[in-house]
Amino acid sequence: MPLAFSFASGNPCGYSGVMANPAATRVTSLYVHVPFCAQKCVYCAFYSEASSGELVNRYTGALLRELELVADDLKPQTIFFGGGTPSLLNLRQWEQILRIMEKLDLLGAEEFTVECNPATVSADKAKLFRDFGINRISMGVQSLDEKLLDRLGRIHSREMVFKSFDILRHAGFENINLDLMFAIPTQTMEIWRATLNEAMAMQSEHLSSYEVIYEDDTPLYEQLKAGEFSVDEDLACEMYEELITHVTNGGFHQYEIANFARNVKSINPSIHQTTPSHACKHNVNYWRGGSFYGLGPSATGYVRGVRTKNWSNTQLYCDQLEKGRRAIESSEELPPLRRAGESAAFGLRMNAGWPFAEFTRTTDFDLRNEWSSEIDQLVERGWAARTDKKFQLTHQGLRFADSAAEMFLR
Repeated sequence: MPLAFSFASGNPCGYSGVMANPAATRVTSLYVHVPFCAQKCVYCAFYSEASSGELVNRYTGALLRELELVADDLKPQTIFFGGGTPSLLNLRQWEQILRIMEKLDLLGAEEFTVECNPATVSADKAKLFRDFGINRISMGVQSLDEKLLDRLGRIHSREMVFKSFDILRHAGFENINLDLMFAIPTQTMEIWRATLNEAMAMQSEHLSSYEVIYEDDTPLYEQLKAGEFSVDEDLACEMYEELITHVTNGGFHQYEIANFARNVKSINPSIHQTTPSHACKHNVNYWRGGSFYGLGPSATGYVRGVRTKNWSNTQLYCDQLEKGRRAIESSEELPPLRRAGESAAFGLRMNAGWPFAEFTRTTDFDLRNEWSSEIDQLVERGWAARTDKKFQLTHQGLRFADSAAEMFLR
């Protein structure tokens, strides 16, 4: 159930780099989009395309140039390679990327995640990842039912999931996320429970689970419009409740609408943990309104109040970088109140909600003043709870987080 806010584009720009900043003010989060897939899944609306050797090599070279252009303003504590299918890149391409990151002093992040398809995990690739400090893998499982995998257009089998998980463990990965989907057409509660049972038995550190979303311009949406299946909202709600009950009983802690993590309690009792220890730190930075660079075709970045979006065209992306400038399609400077409203909206996805003091530190606005009536409305509906120290959505409110979040957008 990810939020689907549409951020409007501003005026096109084509600046070539960034000003160097002192280490203390450098951006600490980096997202890299790898747009290639073996084949497009029927539900996917992210920018991706079929891979071809020549274009992937060209993309790799362009990405190296983009990394060089922003390196002086980066000191990554979290790095996330998403897609597409980042694990589709071959060993040589990955080594090129990681070596330039090493040269530019961009390695050593506290959390370095790579998304992987179970069909594209190998022992050699896993070893290379570990050798260069990649310490978290997010594996796109989606289902452990063969018929549903085929229904979604996935290229992997259920056996590949278990084999790849074992390869990653053997390589030394101690932080693995499993990505699951529910409310898939033809998926029954029995199938969903079986998938949850098997996923829990794998003992991963993190689990993400999203309800199928029917996005425009996807094959799944066209099938829905054509009447090939119908959506059962009641069943989707029941599956979500089953998810929360099942994984909570299995030792996971829900910290965001669709994200669950195991927790190793801090050995320092003075440290207050608002999220479980294996929560995805990179995503928490998004939800808390933090800055991040976004590299690669279609990637969005948010640095010091300015949102940028790269061209959603790999050929054009490469053209621009080969000319020595970033492939930015649009740039928009957000007014402070709008920035604060977006931070409020995204932060409410988290179970912890917004501590008022933290929101003020983050945005320079007081949530209680600027959004007083909205808070009151949500509390009256039973969607939210408020104390002297914080504001958060209730269990019921989290089911309607999109509607609640829109109330805070200015």
